[in-house]
Amino acid sequence: MTLYRPARILSELMTDRNQELVTREGLEKLQEELTHLTEVRRKEVADRIRQAREFGDISENSEYDDAKTEQGLLERRISEVQRRVRNAKVVDPADTEQGSVDVGTVVTLRRVGKGKGEERTFKIVGANESDPTDGKLSHASPVGRAVLKRRVGEKVTVATPRGSTEYEIVNVEAAS
Repeated sequence: MTLYRPARILSELMTDRNQELVTREGLEKLQEELTHLTEVRRKEVADRIRQAREFGDISENSEYDDAKTEQGLLERRISEVQRRVRNAKVVDPADTEQGSVDVGTVVTLRRVGKGKGEERTFKIVGANESDPTDGKLSHASPVGRAVLKRRVGEKVTVATPRGSTEYEIVNVEAAS
């Protein structure tokens, strides 16, 4: 009797779910962070542990305990960044449909209705690159989801905690 093994089927499907969409810039920042954590921070924490051991009995040494806690947090962060780099899928704006909003494009939105005429420009980025104050909007945010695959002249309505807001797409261009 052959047993049905759904785990094999699920593993192929889950691979895509684990992928993280990033821009080239976002991947470079992740790689820089990983390099800094592994080459600089690891040495600093190891030095702290070494110095704390020199204070004597480690069973009652708060410096040693703090350094070991920091080491655990650092290793957890390194694992997380390694996972993100491994699962990163770089989205190339050149591969997107011309004139269509996608990850890696810059979109200008004009508010329609209340606050009419107010324009904001955002670069659509991966979820973990998002920084609205710096003009970077996640593709997974309410506004990001609403404008994806849309074109200049189209209007979208975005549900927010303060109510619905309508935007018109004024401009779409590939990010430089």
